[in-house]
Amino acid sequence: MIKESTIENTNLPSGWAIKNLPEISKDFDRKRVPITKSKRISGEVPYYGASGIVDYVKDFLFDEDLLLVSEDGANLLARTYPIAFSISGKTWVNNHAHILKFEEPTTQKFVELYLNSIKLDEFVSGMAQPKLNKTKLNSIPIPLPLIAEQKQIVSILDKAFAAIDRAKANAEQNLQNAKELFESYLQNVFENKGDDWEEKTLGEIGKVSMCKRILKKDTSPSGEIPFYKIGTFGKKPNAFISREKYEEFRSKYSFPKVGDVLLSASGTIGRRVIFDGKPGYFQDSNIVWIDNNGEIVLNEFLNEFYGYCDWNPSKGATISRLYNDDLRRIKISYPKSKEEQKQIVEKLDSLSAETKKLESIYTQKLADLEEMKKSILQKAFSGQLTTIN
Repeated sequence: MIKESTIENTNLPSGWAIKNLPEISKDFDRKRVPITKSKRISGEVPYYGASGIVDYVKDFLFDEDLLLVSEDGANLLARTYPIAFSISGKTWVNNHAHILKFEEPTTQKFVELYLNSIKLDEFVSGMAQPKLNKTKLNSIPIPLPLIAEQKQIVSILDKAFAAIDRAKANAEQNLQNAKELFESYLQNVFENKGDDWEEKTLGEIGKVSMCKRILKKDTSPSGEIPFYKIGTFGKKPNAFISREKYEEFRSKYSFPKVGDVLLSASGTIGRRVIFDGKPGYFQDSNIVWIDNNGEIVLNEFLNEFYGYCDWNPSKGATISRLYNDDLRRIKISYPKSKEEQKQIVEKLDSLSAETKKLESIYTQKLADLEEMKKSILQKAFSGQLTTIN
Protein backbone atom coordinates (compact mmCIF):
# COMPACT_ATOMS: atom_id res chain seq x y z
CA MET A 1 0.00 0.00 0.00
CA ILE A 2 1.03 3.61 -0.53
CA LYS A 3 2.39 4.78 2.80
CA GLU A 4 1.27 8.41 2.70
CA SER A 5 -2.29 9.43 1.91
CA THR A 6 -1.73 13.17 2.29
CA ILE A 7 -0.73 14.48 -1.14
CA GLU A 8 0.28 18.01 -2.11
CA ASN A 9 -0.93 19.46 -5.42
CA THR A 10 2.64 20.47 -6.18
CA ASN A 11 3.64 16.79 -6.31
CA LEU A 12 1.02 15.88 -8.88
CA PRO A 13 1.59 15.45 -12.61
CA SER A 14 0.23 18.05 -14.98
CA GLY A 15 -3.54 17.79 -15.37
CA TRP A 16 -4.05 16.08 -12.01
CA ALA A 17 -5.90 17.60 -9.05
CA ILE A 18 -6.68 16.68 -5.46
CA LYS A 19 -10.35 15.91 -5.00
CA ASN A 20 -12.51 14.83 -2.09
CA LEU A 21 -15.35 12.37 -2.47
CA PRO A 22 -18.17 14.93 -2.16
CA GLU A 23 -16.70 16.68 -5.22
CA ILE A 24 -16.85 13.59 -7.44
CA SER A 25 -19.63 11.43 -6.01
CA LYS A 26 -23.01 11.52 -4.29
CA ASP A 27 -23.48 10.23 -0.76
CA PHE A 28 -26.28 7.65 -0.43
CA ASP A 29 -25.69 6.77 3.23
CA ARG A 30 -29.11 8.10 4.21
CA LYS A 31 -30.69 5.37 2.09
CA ARG A 32 -29.07 2.54 4.03
CA VAL A 33 -31.38 0.27 6.01
CA PRO A 34 -30.07 -2.40 8.39
CA ILE A 35 -32.19 -5.50 8.97
CA THR A 36 -31.63 -7.75 11.96
CA LYS A 37 -31.08 -11.35 10.99
CA SER A 38 -34.35 -12.48 12.59
CA LYS A 39 -36.34 -10.05 10.44
CA ARG A 40 -34.69 -10.76 7.08
CA ILE A 41 -36.82 -12.51 4.48
CA SER A 42 -34.65 -14.94 2.54
CA GLY A 43 -34.31 -14.29 -1.18
CA GLU A 44 -31.81 -13.82 -4.02
CA VAL A 45 -30.87 -10.16 -3.48
CA PRO A 46 -27.36 -9.66 -2.01
CA TYR A 47 -27.40 -8.01 1.44
CA TYR A 48 -24.14 -6.08 1.89
CA GLY A 49 -22.23 -5.07 4.99
CA ALA A 50 -18.78 -3.64 5.67
CA SER A 51 -16.92 -6.58 4.15
CA GLY A 52 -19.18 -7.64 1.30
CA ILE A 53 -22.20 -9.92 1.06
CA VAL A 54 -23.40 -11.12 4.45
CA ASP A 55 -26.77 -12.57 3.41
CA TYR A 56 -29.42 -12.74 0.70
CA VAL A 57 -32.84 -11.12 1.09
CA LYS A 58 -36.10 -10.90 -0.86
CA ASP A 59 -36.41 -7.13 -1.41
CA PHE A 60 -33.91 -4.48 -2.60
CA LEU A 61 -32.98 -0.87 -1.91
CA PHE A 62 -30.83 -0.16 -4.97
CA ASP A 63 -30.70 -1.18 -8.60
CA GLU A 64 -27.65 0.64 -9.96
CA ASP A 65 -23.88 0.82 -9.95
CA LEU A 66 -22.46 1.92 -6.59
CA LEU A 67 -19.23 1.93 -4.63
CA LEU A 68 -19.30 0.68 -1.04
CA VAL A 69 -16.62 1.63 1.48
CA SER A 70 -16.29 -0.09 4.85
CA GLU A 71 -17.44 2.12 7.70
CA ASP A 72 -16.27 -0.07 10.56
CA GLY A 73 -14.44 -3.29 11.39
CA ALA A 74 -10.91 -4.50 12.10
CA ASN A 75 -10.17 -4.77 8.38
CA LEU A 76 -9.95 -0.97 8.14
CA LEU A 77 -6.56 -1.36 9.81
CA ALA A 78 -5.64 -4.97 9.06
CA ARG A 79 -6.45 -4.64 5.34
CA THR A 80 -6.58 -8.35 4.64
CA TYR A 81 -9.27 -7.80 2.01
CA PRO A 82 -10.60 -4.74 0.10
CA ILE A 83 -12.35 -1.97 2.02
CA ALA A 84 -13.85 -0.51 -1.17
CA PHE A 85 -15.87 -2.65 -3.59
CA SER A 86 -18.27 -1.99 -6.45
CA ILE A 87 -21.79 -3.42 -6.56
CA SER A 88 -24.42 -3.39 -9.29
CA GLY A 89 -27.97 -4.52 -9.93
CA LYS A 90 -30.53 -5.15 -7.22
CA THR A 91 -28.90 -4.91 -3.78
CA TRP A 92 -29.56 -4.10 -0.13
CA VAL A 93 -26.92 -2.33 2.00
CA ASN A 94 -26.86 -2.09 5.79
CA ASN A 95 -25.37 0.74 7.87
CA HIS A 96 -21.84 -0.72 8.06
CA ALA A 97 -20.81 0.44 4.59
CA HIS A 98 -20.76 3.92 3.10
CA ILE A 99 -22.55 4.19 -0.27
CA LEU A 100 -21.20 6.35 -3.09
CA LYS A 101 -22.69 7.05 -6.50
CA PHE A 102 -20.45 8.23 -9.37
CA GLU A 103 -21.60 9.64 -12.69
CA GLU A 104 -18.57 8.23 -14.46
CA PRO A 105 -17.93 4.44 -14.04
CA THR A 106 -14.22 4.92 -14.75
CA THR A 107 -13.90 7.39 -11.87
CA GLN A 108 -15.66 4.91 -9.59
CA LYS A 109 -13.18 2.19 -10.55
CA PHE A 110 -10.25 4.60 -10.18
CA VAL A 111 -11.37 5.63 -6.68
CA GLU A 112 -12.00 2.00 -5.70
CA LEU A 113 -8.46 1.04 -6.69
CA TYR A 114 -7.00 4.06 -4.95
CA LEU A 115 -8.80 3.56 -1.65
CA ASN A 116 -7.72 -0.09 -1.59
CA SER A 117 -4.09 0.89 -2.19
CA ILE A 118 -3.57 3.42 0.63
CA LYS A 119 -3.32 3.12 4.39
CA LEU A 120 -6.26 4.69 6.17
CA ASP A 121 -4.96 4.63 9.75
CA GLU A 122 -4.94 8.44 10.11
CA PHE A 123 -8.61 8.59 9.10
CA VAL A 124 -9.80 5.71 11.30
CA SER A 125 -10.91 6.31 14.89
CA GLY A 126 -10.88 3.68 17.61
CA MET A 127 -8.57 0.67 17.92
CA ALA A 128 -10.85 -1.89 19.57
CA GLN A 129 -13.71 -0.94 17.22
CA PRO A 130 -12.12 0.82 14.21
CA LYS A 131 -14.47 3.23 12.42
CA LEU A 132 -14.21 5.35 9.29
CA ASN A 133 -16.95 7.92 9.74
CA LYS A 134 -18.41 10.00 6.91
CA THR A 135 -16.48 13.17 7.81
CA LYS A 136 -13.15 11.33 7.77
CA LEU A 137 -14.03 9.47 4.57
CA ASN A 138 -14.87 12.75 2.86
CA SER A 139 -11.56 14.26 3.98
CA ILE A 140 -9.40 11.66 2.21
CA PRO A 141 -7.48 13.46 -0.56
CA ILE A 142 -7.76 11.65 -3.89
CA PRO A 143 -5.30 12.43 -6.70
CA LEU A 144 -7.40 12.49 -9.85
CA PRO A 145 -6.31 12.95 -13.46
CA LEU A 146 -8.59 13.97 -16.32
CA ILE A 147 -11.07 11.34 -17.45
CA ALA A 148 -9.02 10.27 -20.51
CA GLU A 149 -6.03 9.45 -18.32
CA GLN A 150 -8.26 7.80 -15.74
CA LYS A 151 -9.49 5.43 -18.45
CA GLN A 152 -5.94 4.72 -19.57
CA ILE A 153 -4.75 4.00 -16.03
CA VAL A 154 -7.74 1.78 -15.21
CA SER A 155 -7.22 -0.15 -18.45
CA ILE A 156 -3.53 -0.68 -17.72
CA LEU A 157 -4.27 -1.78 -14.16
CA ASP A 158 -7.00 -4.18 -15.27
CA LYS A 159 -4.62 -5.87 -17.73
CA ALA A 160 -1.71 -5.93 -15.28
CA PHE A 161 -3.83 -7.32 -12.45
CA ALA A 162 -5.36 -9.96 -14.71
CA ALA A 163 -1.85 -11.13 -15.60
CA ILE A 164 -0.80 -11.07 -11.94
CA ASP A 165 -3.91 -12.99 -10.91
CA ARG A 166 -3.13 -15.66 -13.52
CA ALA A 167 0.45 -15.90 -12.27
CA LYS A 168 -0.80 -16.14 -8.66
CA ALA A 169 -3.27 -18.87 -9.61
CA ASN A 170 -0.44 -20.83 -11.25
CA ALA A 171 1.83 -20.36 -8.24
CA GLU A 172 -0.94 -21.39 -5.84
CA GLN A 173 -1.66 -24.49 -7.95
CA ASN A 174 2.04 -25.37 -8.03
CA LEU A 175 2.18 -24.90 -4.27
CA GLN A 176 -0.80 -27.23 -3.84
CA ASN A 177 0.73 -29.76 -6.25
CA ALA A 178 3.96 -29.79 -4.24
CA LYS A 179 2.07 -30.52 -1.04
CA GLU A 180 -0.07 -33.20 -2.67
CA LEU A 181 2.99 -34.91 -4.13
CA PHE A 182 4.40 -35.59 -0.67
CA GLU A 183 1.01 -36.53 0.78
CA SER A 184 0.41 -38.94 -2.09
CA TYR A 185 3.75 -40.65 -1.61
CA LEU A 186 3.22 -40.85 2.16
CA GLN A 187 -0.19 -42.42 1.65
CA ASN A 188 1.22 -44.86 -0.87
CA VAL A 189 3.89 -46.02 1.61
CA PHE A 190 1.38 -47.09 4.24
CA GLU A 191 -1.39 -48.33 1.94
CA ASN A 192 0.74 -50.48 -0.40
CA LYS A 193 2.48 -52.70 2.09
CA GLY A 194 5.02 -55.35 1.16
CA ASP A 195 4.80 -59.04 2.00
CA ASP A 196 7.25 -58.61 4.86
CA TRP A 197 5.14 -56.00 6.64
CA GLU A 198 3.39 -56.55 9.94
CA GLU A 199 0.48 -54.80 11.61
CA LYS A 200 0.18 -54.05 15.32
CA THR A 201 -1.62 -51.54 17.46
CA LEU A 202 0.37 -48.67 18.94
CA GLY A 203 -0.41 -50.15 22.33
CA GLU A 204 1.42 -53.32 21.32
CA ILE A 205 4.62 -51.58 20.30
CA GLY A 206 4.82 -49.37 23.40
CA LYS A 207 2.84 -47.72 26.16
CA VAL A 208 1.24 -44.30 26.08
CA SER A 209 3.17 -41.97 28.38
CA MET A 210 2.82 -38.38 29.51
CA CYS A 211 4.48 -36.05 31.96
CA LYS A 212 3.23 -35.66 35.50
CA ARG A 213 0.76 -32.80 35.87
CA ILE A 214 2.26 -29.42 36.68
CA LEU A 215 -0.04 -27.18 38.70
CA LYS A 216 -0.63 -23.63 37.51
CA LYS A 217 0.81 -22.27 40.75
CA ASP A 218 4.12 -23.95 39.88
CA THR A 219 4.42 -22.05 36.56
CA SER A 220 5.44 -18.47 35.85
CA PRO A 221 5.63 -16.19 32.78
CA SER A 222 9.42 -16.32 32.86
CA GLY A 223 12.02 -18.69 34.17
CA GLU A 224 14.69 -21.21 33.35
CA ILE A 225 12.81 -24.31 32.14
CA PRO A 226 10.18 -23.93 29.37
CA PHE A 227 6.79 -25.47 30.06
CA TYR A 228 5.02 -26.36 26.80
CA LYS A 229 1.24 -26.23 26.96
CA ILE A 230 -0.97 -27.43 24.12
CA GLY A 231 -1.20 -23.86 22.78
CA THR A 232 2.58 -23.48 22.59
CA PHE A 233 3.40 -27.05 21.55
CA GLY A 234 6.10 -26.83 18.88
CA LYS A 235 6.24 -23.05 19.34
CA LYS A 236 7.75 -20.51 21.70
CA PRO A 237 6.63 -21.22 25.28
CA ASN A 238 4.90 -18.61 27.42
CA ALA A 239 5.22 -20.45 30.73
CA PHE A 240 8.16 -21.77 32.74
CA ILE A 241 8.92 -23.89 35.80
CA SER A 242 11.83 -23.87 38.19
CA ARG A 243 14.82 -26.11 37.63
CA GLU A 244 14.16 -27.72 41.01
CA LYS A 245 10.63 -28.72 40.00
CA TYR A 246 11.91 -29.91 36.61
CA GLU A 247 14.61 -32.12 38.15
CA GLU A 248 12.20 -33.47 40.75
CA PHE A 249 9.47 -34.42 38.27
CA ARG A 250 11.88 -35.70 35.63
CA SER A 251 13.50 -38.08 38.11
CA LYS A 252 10.24 -39.36 39.63
CA TYR A 253 7.82 -39.60 36.72
CA SER A 254 7.54 -40.47 33.04
CA PHE A 255 9.68 -38.33 30.77
CA PRO A 256 10.42 -38.61 27.03
CA LYS A 257 13.75 -39.85 25.75
CA VAL A 258 15.70 -38.06 23.06
CA GLY A 259 14.11 -39.02 19.74
CA ASP A 260 10.67 -39.83 21.15
CA VAL A 261 7.79 -38.42 19.12
CA LEU A 262 5.65 -36.06 21.19
CA LEU A 263 2.06 -35.89 19.97
CA SER A 264 -0.71 -33.36 20.60
CA ALA A 265 -3.75 -35.15 22.02
CA SER A 266 -6.10 -32.16 22.08
CA GLY A 267 -6.73 -29.06 20.02
CA THR A 268 -5.22 -29.85 16.63
CA ILE A 269 -4.87 -33.61 17.06
CA GLY A 270 -1.71 -35.17 15.69
CA ARG A 271 0.72 -32.26 15.70
CA ARG A 272 4.08 -33.79 16.47
CA VAL A 273 7.58 -32.88 17.56
CA ILE A 274 10.62 -35.11 17.87
CA PHE A 275 12.05 -34.52 21.35
CA ASP A 276 15.57 -33.10 21.08
CA GLY A 277 16.45 -33.58 24.74
CA LYS A 278 16.70 -29.88 25.57
CA PRO A 279 15.39 -28.99 29.03
CA GLY A 280 11.64 -28.54 28.90
CA TYR A 281 8.46 -29.93 30.41
CA PHE A 282 5.20 -30.86 28.71
CA GLN A 283 1.56 -30.49 29.65
CA ASP A 284 0.12 -33.76 30.91
CA SER A 285 -2.50 -35.69 28.90
CA ASN A 286 -2.54 -33.08 26.11
CA ILE A 287 0.98 -34.01 25.00
CA VAL A 288 1.72 -37.73 24.93
CA TRP A 289 4.15 -40.19 23.39
CA ILE A 290 4.50 -43.90 22.77
CA ASP A 291 7.20 -45.11 25.15
CA ASN A 292 8.85 -47.22 22.47
CA ASN A 293 12.35 -48.59 22.80
CA GLY A 294 12.65 -49.03 19.05
CA GLU A 295 12.85 -52.82 19.14
CA ILE A 296 9.84 -53.13 16.84
CA VAL A 297 9.39 -49.77 15.13
CA LEU A 298 11.91 -46.97 14.79
CA ASN A 299 10.77 -43.69 16.29
CA GLU A 300 11.56 -41.99 12.98
CA PHE A 301 9.20 -44.38 11.20
CA LEU A 302 6.57 -43.78 13.90
CA ASN A 303 6.90 -40.05 13.27
CA GLU A 304 6.16 -40.55 9.56
CA PHE A 305 3.17 -42.73 10.43
CA TYR A 306 1.73 -39.96 12.60
CA GLY A 307 1.85 -37.70 9.55
CA TYR A 308 -0.27 -40.22 7.62
CA CYS A 309 -2.59 -41.32 10.39
CA ASP A 310 -6.32 -40.54 10.31
CA TRP A 311 -6.98 -39.47 13.87
CA ASN A 312 -10.73 -39.74 13.51
CA PRO A 313 -11.51 -42.70 11.25
CA SER A 314 -14.96 -43.56 12.56
CA LYS A 315 -16.63 -40.78 14.52
CA GLY A 316 -17.49 -38.65 11.49
CA ALA A 317 -16.83 -35.33 13.22
CA THR A 318 -13.75 -33.45 14.31
CA ILE A 319 -12.58 -34.66 17.68
CA SER A 320 -11.12 -32.33 20.29
CA ARG A 321 -9.45 -34.97 22.44
CA LEU A 322 -7.43 -38.10 21.65
CA TYR A 323 -7.77 -40.36 24.67
CA ASN A 324 -5.06 -42.84 25.57
CA ASP A 325 -7.24 -45.86 24.79
CA ASP A 326 -7.97 -44.39 21.34
CA LEU A 327 -4.27 -44.02 20.70
CA ARG A 328 -3.47 -47.53 21.90
CA ARG A 329 -6.02 -49.04 19.49
CA ILE A 330 -4.67 -47.34 16.37
CA LYS A 331 -3.10 -49.88 14.03
CA ILE A 332 0.27 -49.29 12.41
CA SER A 333 1.74 -51.24 9.49
CA TYR A 334 5.50 -51.45 9.21
CA PRO A 335 8.21 -53.57 7.55
CA LYS A 336 9.86 -56.10 9.86
CA SER A 337 13.27 -55.00 8.63
CA LYS A 338 14.67 -52.01 10.52
CA GLU A 339 16.82 -51.31 7.48
CA GLU A 340 13.74 -51.03 5.28
CA GLN A 341 12.09 -48.75 7.85
CA LYS A 342 15.19 -46.59 7.76
CA GLN A 343 15.20 -46.45 3.95
CA ILE A 344 11.54 -45.39 3.89
CA VAL A 345 12.24 -42.66 6.43
CA GLU A 346 15.22 -41.40 4.41
CA LYS A 347 13.13 -41.30 1.23
CA LEU A 348 10.30 -39.45 2.98
CA ASP A 349 12.73 -37.01 4.59
CA SER A 350 14.32 -36.31 1.21
CA LEU A 351 10.97 -35.80 -0.47
CA SER A 352 9.77 -33.63 2.43
CA ALA A 353 12.85 -31.41 2.13
CA GLU A 354 12.29 -31.04 -1.61
CA THR A 355 8.59 -30.27 -1.01
CA LYS A 356 9.46 -27.59 1.54
CA LYS A 357 11.95 -26.11 -0.91
CA LEU A 358 9.26 -25.91 -3.59
CA GLU A 359 6.77 -24.49 -1.09
CA SER A 360 9.29 -21.79 -0.19
CA ILE A 361 9.82 -20.94 -3.87
CA TYR A 362 6.12 -20.67 -4.65
CA THR A 363 5.34 -18.81 -1.42
CA GLN A 364 8.04 -16.28 -2.30
CA LYS A 365 6.63 -16.07 -5.81
CA LEU A 366 3.22 -15.14 -4.38
CA ALA A 367 4.82 -12.52 -2.13
CA ASP A 368 6.73 -11.07 -5.10
CA LEU A 369 3.53 -10.84 -7.14
CA GLU A 370 1.84 -8.94 -4.31
CA GLU A 371 4.79 -6.55 -4.15
CA MET A 372 4.59 -6.10 -7.92
CA LYS A 373 0.92 -5.21 -7.59
CA LYS A 374 1.72 -2.62 -4.91
CA SER A 375 4.50 -1.16 -7.05
CA ILE A 376 2.18 -0.81 -10.05
CA LEU A 377 -0.44 0.91 -7.88
CA GLN A 378 2.22 3.26 -6.50
CA LYS A 379 3.16 4.28 -10.03
CA ALA A 380 -0.48 4.54 -11.12
CA PHE A 381 -1.48 7.05 -8.45
CA SER A 382 1.66 9.16 -8.76
CA GLY A 383 1.17 9.64 -12.49
CA GLN A 384 4.06 7.40 -13.56
CA LEU A 385 2.11 4.53 -15.04
CA THR A 386 0.99 6.08 -18.30
CA THR A 387 4.46 7.50 -18.93
CA ILE A 388 6.11 4.05 -18.84
CA ASN A 389 3.68 2.32 -21.20
